[in-house]
Amino acid sequence: MTKEVNVNTVYDNPNNLVDLFEQSVAKYPNNRLFGTKNPASGQYEWVTFQQVAERVDNLRGALKKLGLAKGEKVGVILNNCTEWFICEQAVHGLGGVFVPMYLQELKKVMQYIVADAEVKFLFARDAGVYEKVKDFKQDIPTLREIFTIYGDGENSLKALEDLGRKNPAPSIKPHWSDMANIVYTSGTTGDPKGVMLNHGSLTLCARSGVDGFGLDETMHVVAILPWAHVFGLAADLHDYVHCGGGIAFAESVEKLIQNFQEVKPTGLSVVPRIVNKVYDTIQQGVAADPVKKQFFDAAVAEAVKNRDLPEKTKEFKDYDALVFSQLRNIFGGNLKFFVTGSALIKPEIALFFRDIGQPTFDGYGLTETGPTVSMNSPKYGNKYGTVGKVDRNMRVVIDKSRVGEDSLDGEIIVYGPHVMMGYHNKPQQTAEVMMPDTWNGFSGIRTGDRGWLDDEGFLHITGRFKDEYKLANGKYVHPEGIENEAKLLRWILNIMLYGDGKDYNVAIVVPDFAALKADPNIKPLLKDTLEESLKEKAVQDYLTKDITAHLRKTYGGYEVPQKFLFIPEDFTVESGMMTQTMKLKRPLVMKNYGEQLQALYRS
Repeated sequence: MTKEVNVNTVYDNPNNLVDLFEQSVAKYPNNRLFGTKNPASGQYEWVTFQQVAERVDNLRGALKKLGLAKGEKVGVILNNCTEWFICEQAVHGLGGVFVPMYLQELKKVMQYIVADAEVKFLFARDAGVYEKVKDFKQDIPTLREIFTIYGDGENSLKALEDLGRKNPAPSIKPHWSDMANIVYTSGTTGDPKGVMLNHGSLTLCARSGVDGFGLDETMHVVAILPWAHVFGLAADLHDYVHCGGGIAFAESVEKLIQNFQEVKPTGLSVVPRIVNKVYDTIQQGVAADPVKKQFFDAAVAEAVKNRDLPEKTKEFKDYDALVFSQLRNIFGGNLKFFVTGSALIKPEIALFFRDIGQPTFDGYGLTETGPTVSMNSPKYGNKYGTVGKVDRNMRVVIDKSRVGEDSLDGEIIVYGPHVMMGYHNKPQQTAEVMMPDTWNGFSGIRTGDRGWLDDEGFLHITGRFKDEYKLANGKYVHPEGIENEAKLLRWILNIMLYGDGKDYNVAIVVPDFAALKADPNIKPLLKDTLEESLKEKAVQDYLTKDITAHLRKTYGGYEVPQKFLFIPEDFTVESGMMTQTMKLKRPLVMKNYGEQLQALYRS
């Protein structure tokens, strides 16, 4: 497999994040780059590429004056905003390494990351976050200073920009092989791992996104995904900076629809849960009115008939004007596509959105691959139920050594220029996942995911080896897929399967009380609170029957849980049972609810 080539030829210009931004500034100086909602006026206010560049120059000068050297790390605890990007670019312009952290992260995790990454300077959002982290300097030898983004005083971002204005420092252009960011993984089973990504990986992923989706300076997005996660970093931030597009910041999950209508985005990067929720909201809205539902169902049926017709019928055009245009207005009326990741959208939901003119494109990647491995896209094709074609710069190998050569699927191994440099300060864990050989001179990595490639080159994901377990009958269960399917029921907030070594599966389920109250079939059975309602056998029986019937449409009998533990309190980041990317920390869920799950087998 080993074939060495000149890897430098793959990383075409721009091959670092400094050039990526500065070239866009030169090309689109007056284009709108970042839009922030002003709560006082209720309007989005925009800053241009050139205005942002001036602030980057100022902060870079300050960091140079303070002694930031090439290879040194700067951390930031901040939500998506203009200042987040200014910090990233200023650090990169001195050859530094950027370490983003979630604003809502647990203090102990922040401290671990700052220490593990050997952060020299730390930016905290405001005085509240500063109070949370100020004692880090006592315990972390590398940490020299903590600054606040929003505030006044000598350690504020404002003071730093003033300092840099008086002490300009030209940017240096990192080599593609230089480390750019350390992005920490979720840490579902232990401490987070710092994924070291070089400039070549991050810029190449951005260029792939722009190419596959035809992004240009007329495009703009509402940034929903956190930039501390590599999906949001690539799909929202670096993609749109590269193409000269605009990025508006979402206010909150609750105000997403309002923000869509204000910004009128042309593209959105989301997790499937958001698309599913919008779909459920639409279905609930029409179900409340029998006449409206009849008309809506007729419109959808006509759309299905027209799905593959190059020329749409008059009936479809009429329904499109009366019904589907109203649905598109939910997203502002200009949306061309959704880019989705972290899990597959159910094909029938994806087809519904395509039929109404809002297509979804599933992709696949890991923090360790910067993130792009494969994607469905307008340019390279869209096959529902898959995560798209493997990126043109990458290679996927399906390793069947763990499952047998007669198996359709196996472990997904990825080679190519997007693959990480390794885990920071974790040589053993790096060695466990990195391949001993190369492809075209590039490293490979074991993903831990199961999948297969079809004859057309589309990648199918079937599970995750890390989470799989074996029932007493010898059959393997991949819980994540079953859990994701269950969460398509609008009343399920969260769910976790359990059954390792047992005769059958059970599950712990967190219902959504508001969704239950909206269901006329169960509403009469409910009490004043969710906790009281879940004590009612009639409620438990209804929920059990509903989820069992739903899962049996897709999964075999041994995979469907036979008993359920319904709880009123959701798994949260604060409780330690969820990561910042909303992945289950299964060991900690078991620590809290293991005995109750075990009791299901005795009842």
